[in-house]
Amino acid sequence: MAAHNAARASVAVSELHVHAAALSDDTFEGREAGSRGGRAAAGYITEKLRAYGLRGGGKDGTFVQSFDQANHNLLAILPGGDPKLRDEYIVIGAHYDHVGYGNQRNSYGPYGYIHNGADDNASGVSALLETAQALASLGPGALRRSVIFAFWDGEEKGLLGSKYWLAAPTVPLRNVKAALNIDMIGRLRNDNLEVVGTRTGTGFRKLVSERNAEPGLRLDFPWEIREDSDHHSFFRRGIPVVMFHTGKHGDYHRPSDDVEKLNLEGIQRIARLMVDVTMDLADSDNVPLFRELARRETTSEKAREAFERPLVPNTAGRFGIKWKSRGEGESGILVTSVQPGTAAARAGLRVGDRILTFAELTIDGDREFQRTVSRQAEPAKLSVIPVRGGEPKDVTVTLDGAPVRFGVTWIEDDAEPSAVCVKSVHQHSPASDAGLAAGDRIYLVNGKAFATGAEFEALLDAATGETTLAVERIGIVTTRTLDVK
Repeated sequence: MAAHNAARASVAVSELHVHAAALSDDTFEGREAGSRGGRAAAGYITEKLRAYGLRGGGKDGTFVQSFDQANHNLLAILPGGDPKLRDEYIVIGAHYDHVGYGNQRNSYGPYGYIHNGADDNASGVSALLETAQALASLGPGALRRSVIFAFWDGEEKGLLGSKYWLAAPTVPLRNVKAALNIDMIGRLRNDNLEVVGTRTGTGFRKLVSERNAEPGLRLDFPWEIREDSDHHSFFRRGIPVVMFHTGKHGDYHRPSDDVEKLNLEGIQRIARLMVDVTMDLADSDNVPLFRELARRETTSEKAREAFERPLVPNTAGRFGIKWKSRGEGESGILVTSVQPGTAAARAGLRVGDRILTFAELTIDGDREFQRTVSRQAEPAKLSVIPVRGGEPKDVTVTLDGAPVRFGVTWIEDDAEPSAVCVKSVHQHSPASDAGLAAGDRIYLVNGKAFATGAEFEALLDAATGETTLAVERIGIVTTRTLDVK
């Protein structure tokens, strides 16, 4: 753990700035694939990889895989140390090419000026270099699986580099267990980070969220996967993928995408998350398995909208009355309606009755009254002043339905089998009091993990008293405490 923390901490803003400034300098002329500037950028990256002590992953043990004569993928390997897993690979990549001087096909103008591409994608390359250095500091064999650091060329011309590598892989493709992609992470705003592709592998969202340490980034998990960066090449080949991205902006594919506009602290936070996620994937007993269903459900956001649409909670009354609060200085609530056939009707309550206490609780407000009614398990004794006046009398009522113990409905998600997704939260329930909301993911119950929805339900059924849940919302995991009767 100490070595892990040291590696993570080694990702430095100063080094990120050095890399980003160098790669987006005018001397590299926009790093167009196959150009003089592109070759210069490749030389810079190769020099760093060699200095980190990594092994070349290209032809004949070099760092270079050439294709289409003038284009060059750059590949480095950190060998794993587990005899059973070291021949499996986690690929983490970023494209280093950009659009050169720009033209009508690849620029929003003005054309003919150097497009430095500080965000697109000097930011991702800088983060990948720092990630490579951090993990290399652990030494060969420190991780169980091997890690390939890939700097793709020709992305801006149609994902050429990643497509070529997948057609002519330098390791057996069946041994590539997951691919991470870093593209345009230099404009972190309001802590918002897109994490694309988590539904391509089982458990990806939970894995990333649990490594999203404080202060946590606000993660969005789009379902749609577009053919707009190198992760898509792996996705098409049935390899689980995740892509990190801080979104487009007004400088996208324009000459104004310069280093001065980068959020370097934001890149540092994302790069440190990359270190954590890569280490988890390299060291875990099991890696996310590719989900064939992702080929259908990631064509648009419609499937996500349907899945995450909140359900309307079942608010059918257990008591069967409508009421209004009394005026200032008066206690209790005034019954304004009694529904036929309900618990209130069976107990003989009438319009105009004033309820002073419910289950020995003095009624001081609507919220507390509703909470008590929703959670009451046994027949409840009421103190009621009848509509015709007189002294309060005791009335016993047996409420309809079951008491609310937790107050959530949830569904399973085969993309996250060890989590459930909250679909609705009952008003005035323990879940509502604890701040749960539709869309939350629950990971733990009283510190215990579960592998299926049935196991989750069993943990809930067994819980009494103070119950803690590990809850993820927007990629941030917090503990919520519920008072369960």
